[in-house]
Amino acid sequence: MRFCSLRSGSSGNAAYIGYKDVHILVDAGLSGSTIEKSLESIDVSPRDITAILITHEHNDHIKGAGVLSRRYNIPIYANEATWASMENLLGEINCDNKRFFKTGEDFTLGDVRIRPFKKSHDAVEPVGFSFFCGQNKATIATDLGYISRGVAANIMDSDIVLLESNHDIDMLIHGSYPWPLKKRILSDHGHLSNKDAAEAIKKFIKMKSIGIVYLGHLSNNNNKPEIAYETVTEVLKESGLKYEINMALRYTESDVVEI
Repeated sequence: MRFCSLRSGSSGNAAYIGYKDVHILVDAGLSGSTIEKSLESIDVSPRDITAILITHEHNDHIKGAGVLSRRYNIPIYANEATWASMENLLGEINCDNKRFFKTGEDFTLGDVRIRPFKKSHDAVEPVGFSFFCGQNKATIATDLGYISRGVAANIMDSDIVLLESNHDIDMLIHGSYPWPLKKRILSDHGHLSNKDAAEAIKKFIKMKSIGIVYLGHLSNNNNKPEIAYETVTEVLKESGLKYEINMALRYTESDVVEI
């Protein structure tokens, strides 16, 4: 299994999962050219992408999906509600490249088993994904207001987790956003804070149920990579647990992990 966060943040999201001859793009929320260059920087040709999987219909997750699908004849997978919400935003898509999955039901692409799971966010039917590649598992869980039991169950036993660490609560509350937007971010349908991410990771590590963690989807206005990293690692240091925390950044690729 190969994993790389290509970009992560409110200005655009895309992640790569590769296993054997299967090459998956999770979300495509940047320009087509940016994603092409990003893939090429980790030695993946855009022409080899097997599928684009969409978590939800917000622009920072779908912006380049239509362009890439048309340019390279790539199937796009989403649940029915997400397709209905995003279809007019993608431009014309070949009928053969409109693929559907059902939230909560596993499906396969080659030797990769994929589980789309329900999460809480202000979209029509948002999902996270777990990927089962041989003996290894990776999970992507961003854009979630809180970690439900269902989300937690899907994160457990993951060798790699991309987890949201969107905002520092004090920065958000005392920042320039209007109060309705602050309420939305802080709500159960908004985004996970650094503190919430830290407490969740501590619980998972105590149960010895996760491996490498990437902190992602950081706010550009209400967070900084060093603040997110420090908040999480301070909580973990106090617990005396062993951990590996990395950052999924806004403007560059993360290191490629191969397991």
